[in-house]
Amino acid sequence: MTVAVSGAGNAGSRLSHADLLELRRWNTPTIYNGWEQITAHDAAHDAFNLEETTDFMPQMGAMIGYAVTVVCEPGNPAHKQNNPAALREYREYVASVPGPKIVVVQDLDKPQVLGAFWGEVNANVHRALGCVGTITDGAIRDVDEMTYAGFKALARRLCVGHAHSWPVRWNCDVEVFGRRISPGQLIHADKHGFLAVPAEDEARLLDAARFMDTNECQTVIPAARETTGMTNAEMLAHMAKAGAQFRANVQAKFKADGEF
Repeated sequence: MTVAVSGAGNAGSRLSHADLLELRRWNTPTIYNGWEQITAHDAAHDAFNLEETTDFMPQMGAMIGYAVTVVCEPGNPAHKQNNPAALREYREYVASVPGPKIVVVQDLDKPQVLGAFWGEVNANVHRALGCVGTITDGAIRDVDEMTYAGFKALARRLCVGHAHSWPVRWNCDVEVFGRRISPGQLIHADKHGFLAVPAEDEARLLDAARFMDTNECQTVIPAARETTGMTNAEMLAHMAKAGAQFRANVQAKFKADGEF
């Protein structure tokens, strides 16, 4: 049996479409800034990619969606021969999950790249199934055609061929770029990398990201731009005062109620 079913999905706690749209308006570092204020996890180790990723469609901006997961091994022809029904069964799984979805692909060939799971055809098929993009620690090809399909990709590299790309396991925990991802996990990704949000942090994420962005724009950023005519001492004091206000605002928003 190729399918490893995980009960770790969080479909019951999904954010509204409106909230997802608003979260997509910011880059991934801004979402991280909010997330680190509300989580009990180690913000340096427990959520974002630990290895370098490449965003091959940075002009598309950020993507956000819930993870659907699959493992592939393009260099091994035995998977297709041993389970010819796997592709249909995998697509049925993807179709059964509400969107928006991001396909997270673990490539067992790494560190070698022997073929690309993603290209023009697969991107269009998954777009029709409600997927907005992919994060794969393997390769992609047909970059222009994938972009035209509206399907964003973060990947390890480009590749010419597809080899024996075939689903091996799906709806299971996967590990990509040093990060373990579970099916149903909320992911925000852009050219900086990706953030996999723990289920318990979803509900407060938008408010936290919105607050942190506004806090920066009302304190430390304008202070750094309002230094014309100041002496060095005045400038440093001005920015220090803004920094203190920034920290006080964070303290008042997130720490006053003893949440952590």
